[in-house]
Amino acid sequence: MSTNPVVLRRLMVGLREAGFVMSEKGHGGGWMMVVPLESVTLRDVHTALGAPALVSLGFREDRPECLVAQVVNDSLRTAMQQAEASLLARLEGITLAELSRGFDNRLRAHKRAGAPTTHRLEDHHGQD
Repeated sequence: MSTNPVVLRRLMVGLREAGFVMSEKGHGGGWMMVVPLESVTLRDVHTALGAPALVSLGFREDRPECLVAQVVNDSLRTAMQQAEASLLARLEGITLAELSRGFDNRLRAHKRAGAPTTHRLEDHHGQD
């Protein structure tokens, strides 16, 4: 996945604490879903991972003395809050089952095209 294993483990712990996955040690072990993919939305995953900010703009100063900067910051803050609310609503409607089906479709098309693959289906969603 081209990421630091520590980062990945930290993410998986959040999903485990939310009751979405479990881990097994030893040969053949790993992370497995313990709930149906249809029952978990991307918003659920976002929440399980600590609900990090989805939209971010860096304000130069949180409390600027400049009145123009204050107005601009307030407008940007409101726009960011609206954008994040809209995105969260959209994430609520996307299940892991949908993502799994999309992955399966792309993998089949990829194989039909004869393209080499470095991914295995079971690497991505374990049990169905």
